[in-house]
Amino acid sequence: MFTIEAIQQAEQKVKTGTDFPRFIHEIKAMGVERNDVYVINGMSIYFGKDEHTVESAPAYETLLIEEQSSVEDLKEALKIHQLGQTDFQTFCRQAAGAGVEKWIIDLKKMTVSYLDMAGNEMLVEEIPSL
Repeated sequence: MFTIEAIQQAEQKVKTGTDFPRFIHEIKAMGVERNDVYVINGMSIYFGKDEHTVESAPAYETLLIEEQSSVEDLKEALKIHQLGQTDFQTFCRQAAGAGVEKWIIDLKKMTVSYLDMAGNEMLVEEIPSL
């Protein structure tokens, strides 16, 4: 079973969005099947087999999430993040401004789904293979 310490060790290798696929493949190998990331404070919940879960502490101070979501603002924030131009916290601030409440990483489907405050799916992206 995976631990929050093992996940955090893998997470330390992530500097920008370009490192994200490698991180996802590493935690998938640990047995993580799903990861919910909450934009409000950067807290993550990791899910595995047999209802095994671990939760991280908040990663930063509470952000205000815009009630009016913008898929275009989210796409722009993702574009520059995936090019390595922003760090995690900057991306989260931009996601909050775009109205993203959380994203769900499905490691079985290898997708990331971004949800607004009402739980509506704003965007789904495939995680690149290595």
